[in-house]
Amino acid sequence: MTDTAKIGYLVPQFPGQTHIFFWREIMEMEARGAQVQLFSTRPPPPGLIAHDWSAQAMARTIYLGKVRPLQALAALPALPRAEMRREGTDFVRDLALSASAARQLRGHCRRLGIGHVHVHSCGRAALIAALARRMGGPAYSLTLHGPLSDYGPGQRFKWRGAAFATIITAKLLGEVQAELSPDLPARLPIQAMGVDTEALRRDAPYVPCQPGETLRLFSCGRLNIVKGHQDLMQAVRLLLDRGQQVSLDIAGQDDDGGSGYRKVLQDRIAELELGGHVRLLGAVSAETVRAHLLNAHVFVLASWNEPLGVALMEAMSCEVPTIGTAAGGVAELINDGVDGVLVPPKEPAALADAIATLAADPARCIALGRAGRARIVAGFRAGIGAQTLLDAISG
Repeated sequence: MTDTAKIGYLVPQFPGQTHIFFWREIMEMEARGAQVQLFSTRPPPPGLIAHDWSAQAMARTIYLGKVRPLQALAALPALPRAEMRREGTDFVRDLALSASAARQLRGHCRRLGIGHVHVHSCGRAALIAALARRMGGPAYSLTLHGPLSDYGPGQRFKWRGAAFATIITAKLLGEVQAELSPDLPARLPIQAMGVDTEALRRDAPYVPCQPGETLRLFSCGRLNIVKGHQDLMQAVRLLLDRGQQVSLDIAGQDDDGGSGYRKVLQDRIAELELGGHVRLLGAVSAETVRAHLLNAHVFVLASWNEPLGVALMEAMSCEVPTIGTAAGGVAELINDGVDGVLVPPKEPAALADAIATLAADPARCIALGRAGRARIVAGFRAGIGAQTLLDAISG
């Protein structure tokens, strides 16, 4: 049986703007007696450092991204040559970029007495752990947060050596089983990342939008085309054209720290003449996100494909009536019409209709908010995920 006292925890480019759920999970694991050593491939660019705990997290993290030529050369005997021939040049490239980090990970774990590393990725971070294991390093496990196609080549190699893997939705589990069997670990529990339901709760009762008041919308997610912010902006334009007074704040930044897709959205705001109605807040702290949630009448995330949606969980935990899209695994989180509302992705008119319907029905807003919080408390608390990991590692 593996000792859970010392556990490695590997997250690529940590801490990023959306990584508070990792930090919550680490805190929950440590509250249960585990000693967690953070590993990452590299720190984030300054524009994506948003949280008050980011400096503490970086001080605790061992970064493996610097390529050390001698370490890479020493890793050559451990490279999976048969797999390299099957997978092709992209996999060979990823191995070349990961070999040095794998040797470093093995060395750090031996020095620190770490027998297991959990990897919150199935990309190169998973490859680093799989290579380290092949070199005689620690056991490892994976969490799959989205479609396998997002995580690059060599998936059979990454999964074959894992002790177990947690998968955030039943939908993704089915896809993995169809694509990777028989190269899967025996244990594949379904477990989503969770939220801190004690921190994400209301200090005062939710008050729906009143007659004559501007409807306050809030959204939170990376500035990326797949998050559907452009569709939500179009919905805001439609609502304004119908005479509904509405404002929208969007928290989040693009992966380039503000020089990427943010510019596209700024142009879209200008094209739709929404300058007085839509604000891009950038990468903001968890406290700022909570403040906006508590101030919002409705939370909306218009993703084209959302594996599950931690931002949705945060809104629901704060009793904010929540609208998501029936895309990806969101339907495993939101029961449409019961604890939230689902609309088709990429349909701004349907989104505008759903927002307007909620704005006109204060009692339904209150009921959805209460049911949403109950849903999150029952099944999506951070402590549930932490305990699942600890039980799987020790078992």
